[in-house]
Amino acid sequence: MSYARITTIQVQAGKIDEAVKLYRETAIPAARQQKGYLGTRLFVDRATNKGMAVTRWASEADLKASEENGYYQEQLAKFGPMLAGAPAREVFEIVVEDH
Repeated sequence: MSYARITTIQVQAGKIDEAVKLYRETAIPAARQQKGYLGTRLFVDRATNKGMAVTRWASEADLKASEENGYYQEQLAKFGPMLAGAPAREVFEIVVEDH
């Protein structure tokens, strides 16, 4: 059974492309170093400057470990100057997956 962490952010106007670039260049390589990391998807709504990152993890323990070891907080901090508000974090068990 795998798990997903969904982080929703509100980006300052005009900062979506900068946030996407930062995610590609720093957050993804850092995630790949985490035990149990299975992949990510990043969604953006340019009209509202909203973004949603969905990371998949092999187990709930791996997901929690990525928060307890400081990885998750370190990644969020990189985006701080671009954000228009506090990020929201949710965790879900993945029960259906189709590729």
